[in-house]
Amino acid sequence: QVQLVESGGELVQAGGSLRLSCAASGRTLGMGWFRQAPGKIREFVAAITRSGGSTDYADSVKGRFTISRDNAKSTVYLQMNSLKPEDTAVYYCAARRNLGFGRREYEYDYWGQGTQVTVSS
Repeated sequence: QVQLVESGGELVQAGGSLRLSCAASGRTLGMGWFRQAPGKIREFVAAITRSGGSTDYADSVKGRFTISRDNAKSTVYLQMNSLKPEDTAVYYCAARRNLGFGRREYEYDYWGQGTQVTVSS
């Protein structure tokens, strides 16, 4: 069983930056970030393979967010720049037991509890 713990969410002004972290208790392969805004369904944000050699981003964050990982620390990061009020959401880290990555929730086996990101205008 893998446990994921997110951190780094806070209140920030539009145009600002935040870095989210996700610490895993065990070995993970593909990992991803999702988010859920109030009244909306959870949506894909970014994903990365175990090696870090391949990444994928939702169109809404491409060019502003960067996903990375440090396998020695069992940690995945989400660097968020040029934040907008519409980025406000609870951000969830997810991990899968298999290689590769995906954009669908069912492709992930483990989930964190989420961290709140609020962007004020």
